[in-house]
Amino acid sequence: MNFGEALTLLKAGQMVTRSGWNGADQYLSLQTPDEGSKMTLPYVYIRTVQLDLVPWLASQTDILADDWEIHKEDIPF
Repeated sequence: MNFGEALTLLKAGQMVTRSGWNGADQYLSLQTPDEGSKMTLPYVYIRTVQLDLVPWLASQTDILADDWEIHKEDIPF
């Protein structure tokens, strides 16, 4: 799927990944802040191969890629 489709899935609560990424456990998710959060707007974060969770920004390659897919493994963190 393309990035637009992946973004729609993120907004619906799904986790997405790219088959072109070098780590099987990498995925993106959308975080919506709550009352206790220091963030005030939703943001996308990535789970890295080191299992860290960090804010994520799309590269040109990510935006133009057609290898986006739903992350099959349901790992919340």
